[in-house]
Amino acid sequence: MLAAQHMAAEDLLHLGAQGEHAEQPQEASIVPVVSHSSALFEPYIRQSAVQMMLQLPMGALHLLKARPVATRRSWQRFVAIRIAHADALPMDPLLLPDALAVIDRHYNSLAAYRAGRLNLYAIRNGAHLTLRYADFGSERLVLRPLNMGFPIDLIEIGPESSMGEFIAGRVVLTINEL
Repeated sequence: MLAAQHMAAEDLLHLGAQGEHAEQPQEASIVPVVSHSSALFEPYIRQSAVQMMLQLPMGALHLLKARPVATRRSWQRFVAIRIAHADALPMDPLLLPDALAVIDRHYNSLAAYRAGRLNLYAIRNGAHLTLRYADFGSERLVLRPLNMGFPIDLIEIGPESSMGEFIAGRVVLTINEL
């Protein structure tokens, strides 16, 4: 069973310890950089899934408002991903290839975080994670690129699904150069 989940026994120990200390503010400034798949599907990031740790200034993420769907409230809140070249092009010049994006997985709502500004979201499009602006219309999640040379994508939201299942989280920080 562990092999099917790409886990080792040590990962189970880390999950237990993480659940006890997940909300300590001093830990919020260190964000794991993970694969797109881990960001989409893993409630708690296993130690073996961490590619590197991203150190942010103390308190950089502490005051961010959350709007999680019920199924995401227990998930580890912040993760970061590396943006592939092909994924960055539709959002150029906002996102550059190999940039890092910090995702708040407790913000799964399409409500504007700041009035008059678009939210950038990490969205599950099939099994792929896509970074786009998003809105909802005609039973579809509409994914909008910044670069109009790329198409708008539509994701059908069935009656048994919710938008929160497709929205992995809001992008709260991008680091285009390290």
